[in-house]
Amino acid sequence: MKAIITGGAGFIGSALARHLVAAEQAEVVIVDKLSYAASLTALDPIRAMHGFRLVQQDICDQEAMSALIQNEQPDLVFHLAAETHVDRSITGSHAFVQTNVMGTHALLEATRAYWLGLPSSRQSAFRFVHISTDEVFGSAEPEQYFSETTKYDPSSPYSASKAASDHLVMSWHRTYGLPVIISNCSNNYGPYQFPEKLIPLMVLNAREGKPLPVYGDGQNIRDWLYVEDHVHALMLMAEKGKPGTCYTVGGASERTNLEIVKQVCALMDTAQPTAAPHSQLIKHVTDRLGHDRRYAVDTTRIETDLGWQAKESFDTGLEKTVQFYLDRSDWWQPIRDRVYKGERLGMPTVVSRASAD
Repeated sequence: MKAIITGGAGFIGSALARHLVAAEQAEVVIVDKLSYAASLTALDPIRAMHGFRLVQQDICDQEAMSALIQNEQPDLVFHLAAETHVDRSITGSHAFVQTNVMGTHALLEATRAYWLGLPSSRQSAFRFVHISTDEVFGSAEPEQYFSETTKYDPSSPYSASKAASDHLVMSWHRTYGLPVIISNCSNNYGPYQFPEKLIPLMVLNAREGKPLPVYGDGQNIRDWLYVEDHVHALMLMAEKGKPGTCYTVGGASERTNLEIVKQVCALMDTAQPTAAPHSQLIKHVTDRLGHDRRYAVDTTRIETDLGWQAKESFDTGLEKTVQFYLDRSDWWQPIRDRVYKGERLGMPTVVSRASAD
């Protein structure tokens, strides 16, 4: 079996690639434009293994995607290439629309042309697995859980661009018959996550004695999914999922942002004791624009239909994640030195009253 993974040098994509190659489950071709958030180091464990290849290309280049897919003849396409950081989308929405919407369109068209040329047996076995987010559903009410039938209601340029890509993917199934599957997952965390995201940012700032910025009152709630559990879900979707189906995937680990930061601080107090507890570094800052209050995911469909269960508890997963960042300064230090130093993002210089309200 051969799989193409777009965005395979990113956080979730590299975890998926490491799993597929190390387990010898597939020959893997990674397609990545190697933007700021890409990490070749995250692929080091498999780069010398048989069945791995990296191609530097932008998914927005439909001609290049068509040539690549025709040459590689994949059985699976896992589409993870995307701009993902909400803060960056607030001040730089163009890149999100370009990659997440136009790039998805280009990839769908390249894949459709390839799929139509396959013999019937390979057509029926082929899958296009699109990785999205629970953020497309907007903010959940206190007792609400997002499911596959929840109405889309995105709040940020990021989530709107992902919602648009979801609609494109599903329409390519309904109009052209392309066998697609969508993962609407909750917040992933784990090793090799780019350090602009909440958990790695808190670990590294705490390690360096810097302020730990918490947006607003810190009571925004997210569900947390260990990245390897998501990889397992994606594999089941590719193997057993029904074309034209969406699956909401979460870790059943709802936490407020403030709870997350305090838990990171407690782990840091044990791992690297300081004169004062790390929680004294917590600093509440101006809230993010369009900040959804709560995300929560109902995983009934994927559990019932595909037999998936999250294996990692949040406590054990967070402990592994914190330890990774403490052990692997060789991975994150070049990023902190040259790419992202931990500064606040997503603060436009001019905000209208309508958007501020």
